[in-house]
Amino acid sequence: MDLELTAKRQTYLGLFMVTLATLMYEILLTRIFSVTMWYHYAFVAISVALFGMSVGAIIVYLFPHIFTPARVKYQLGLSALLFAVSMVVSFLTHLTIPFVGEDWSLVGLYSIVLTYVVISIPFVLSGVCVALALTKFPAQVGKLYAADLAGAALGCVLVIYLLKVTDGPTAVIAIAGLAMLGAIFFITETGRKRLMQVAVLSAVLLALFAGGHTWLVQQQSPWLRLIWVKGELESRPLFEAWNSFSRIRVSGDPNTPEYPFGWGLSRTYVDQKKVRQIHMNIDATAGTVMTGFDGNLESLEHLKYDMVNVAHYLRPDSDVLVVGAGGGRDVLSALAFKQKSVVGVEINENILKIVNQKFGDFTGHLDQYPQVTFVNDEARSYIARLKTKVDIIQISLIDSWAATAAGAFVLSENSLYTLEAWQIFLEHLKPGGILTVSRWYFRDLPAEMYRSIALASAALRQVGVENPRDHIIIIRRMRGEGAAGPDGIGTMLISKDPFSAQDITAVEEIVAKGGLELVLSPADALDPTFITLTTEPDLTSFFAAFPLDISPSTDNKPFFFHMLRFRDIFNPDIFQGKSNFNVKAVSTLGVLLLTVTGLTFLCIIIPLALTTQKQTLRGSLPFFLFFAGIGLGFMLVEISQMQRLIVFLGHPTYSLSTVLFTLLLSSGLGSFLTQKINGTGLTRPALRNLLLLLGMLIIFGSLTPYVISYFQAATTPVRILASVAILFPPGLLMGMAFPLGMSLAAKKAAALTPWLWGINGATSVCASVLAVVVAMNWGIATAFWAGFSCYVVAFVAFVWASWGTLSLKQQEQIRQPLPTP
Repeated sequence: MDLELTAKRQTYLGLFMVTLATLMYEILLTRIFSVTMWYHYAFVAISVALFGMSVGAIIVYLFPHIFTPARVKYQLGLSALLFAVSMVVSFLTHLTIPFVGEDWSLVGLYSIVLTYVVISIPFVLSGVCVALALTKFPAQVGKLYAADLAGAALGCVLVIYLLKVTDGPTAVIAIAGLAMLGAIFFITETGRKRLMQVAVLSAVLLALFAGGHTWLVQQQSPWLRLIWVKGELESRPLFEAWNSFSRIRVSGDPNTPEYPFGWGLSRTYVDQKKVRQIHMNIDATAGTVMTGFDGNLESLEHLKYDMVNVAHYLRPDSDVLVVGAGGGRDVLSALAFKQKSVVGVEINENILKIVNQKFGDFTGHLDQYPQVTFVNDEARSYIARLKTKVDIIQISLIDSWAATAAGAFVLSENSLYTLEAWQIFLEHLKPGGILTVSRWYFRDLPAEMYRSIALASAALRQVGVENPRDHIIIIRRMRGEGAAGPDGIGTMLISKDPFSAQDITAVEEIVAKGGLELVLSPADALDPTFITLTTEPDLTSFFAAFPLDISPSTDNKPFFFHMLRFRDIFNPDIFQGKSNFNVKAVSTLGVLLLTVTGLTFLCIIIPLALTTQKQTLRGSLPFFLFFAGIGLGFMLVEISQMQRLIVFLGHPTYSLSTVLFTLLLSSGLGSFLTQKINGTGLTRPALRNLLLLLGMLIIFGSLTPYVISYFQAATTPVRILASVAILFPPGLLMGMAFPLGMSLAAKKAAALTPWLWGINGATSVCASVLAVVVAMNWGIATAFWAGFSCYVVAFVAFVWASWGTLSLKQQEQIRQPLPTP
């Protein structure tokens, strides 16, 4: 390699902008695909697309005669320009492809494969650009990798604010403009005027379109929009709003009354009086209803017939807290029952703006009622910080049936349905207070209800209750055999105090009048499993023998909807009946794990088979182990810490802006600091820093659960600072590993460096899937320590790779003990 090839300021700026745009586009695609596909297919799509970056690195490795030092700076500019252009073209192509994920016909498979191939193309070009920057300037790899990570860190924050002002499709154009700016920085070093003119003109056009179309978006008349959503054509809504974790659409006719909506509406509700309703949809998945309200409580009579509101009959004149205020239906229910006060906690700021501002005249401006308070916060975090107690905490079907049926939430953490969360809820109830939870009820195998009961029993025991059976009541409302959708719903009432005879009598009267069923009370139970779950103190063997995992979900395994054991993901017997609602997502995850493992293997083997530089492969095994180790280790640690802190921080935006930003920025700073380490390989500073990394991972991996527990009731700024303190030190040291390894590889076998970068990328993608699989089945802590183990392997490999390059004198120096810090 030409030793005179050096990176100038434009190279750093170009790399910074390309990685900024790459991570922004990755996060944005996750958001868009959550709308256009079901979540688990979106997860697959992103994982496959990210392999494009590894493919780009492998292309650089396989064609050294093309990617020569003399042409590198021109190729940096060209690949960045093509990355920006392909981003727009591939996204527009995606908009025209109806994704038919549930259909395994030839058409369905064609749509899946075509979608995945199309979206991978920009990542291939980004991979070429980044691989060239990180492998062709070995003397400056520490600073370049720092620019790479700093760009990515800023990108993960910038995308949050971008989606506050515009929608997903427009954001793609804006991000392409940022990538084009990176191309301009690269091209300034080449002297290619024609290429510069193309890049500048493209950047101006992209900026003008993004700015102009943002104005159209704010006027609710966008020209560029999503057309195919989950395989169906989507019409224009009444209103649409995006943010970094949702797309909200409002549809319907606000002036045409219709029959009241409610899964739990009693059969005895025969009043044909219609109400005005419009529908709010989140990610074309979860839905909620906004009810027209003019202040007349008589118009809310239908809410008294909804089974989810039975707690209001038992505890009148109460202080109520609603988890997931949504369209305001549960808040209206509290008003209909003339409760003392009601607090509606809603995590999504856009929903509150829609309900109380944009459609405030329709909903009756509920936020202006003196007894009503809306709070924009994550409910668990808000309740943990609450200084007062309430009479009723209501959690009513805060996801939709369509989402549940598709397994949309199986792969995602849910901080509301964990043992620790329910313990917090119970501890914030007044004496006699009730936690009411409504879930879907399946006639043949009510697994969600079983798990909810197990969760309630465990939480009650945690707060000192000896016999949970006396503290739980469940009623259900079943639909007819063969009805589309769920069999029915169940509402569970939980109290720290035993339900009184008066409570039980009142519930029995409500059930009789409403045509409902009382399936569990202190006096009776329709299902023997309910009795077991509420009376047996040790359920370990019972859970192990049950066909699904109905053990209480915890903060370490916060996957309430995931009940399929890993060994059964391809078991056809589990697909029987309606219990298969979560099997689709989990089996898809299993297929994805096999796929990414196979692709990772191909990323390793194909370059070895095709390379014309076979002599460079001698002694490459320790390098392979090192870069595979840090690729796996970084992602396992990053994702496991993110999963832990999502629950702790409570808000999806915080997980992006705090967790990802802190890890990437600290790693970038660590990479920058490696430039101060003299020499390559097993120098004493390198050895000290890698050993310190292992020590930091042990310390902070062990401390994280205790820090989370200690600060869970702290204010948001304090929790953010605690998270940064947990993440920054290990992130700083993890960032040193890559440039230390790349500098050593460049010294021993410079031709291998693009392949090693590709291995690092491929194993990172593999680890992103592996982390979810491990966390879902064995816990988040296990995923973290698996990442730590990968760093141990990487450390051993680094020593192995370095040892042969040292003189006997240097080897003797290394054997000397390190000085005490």
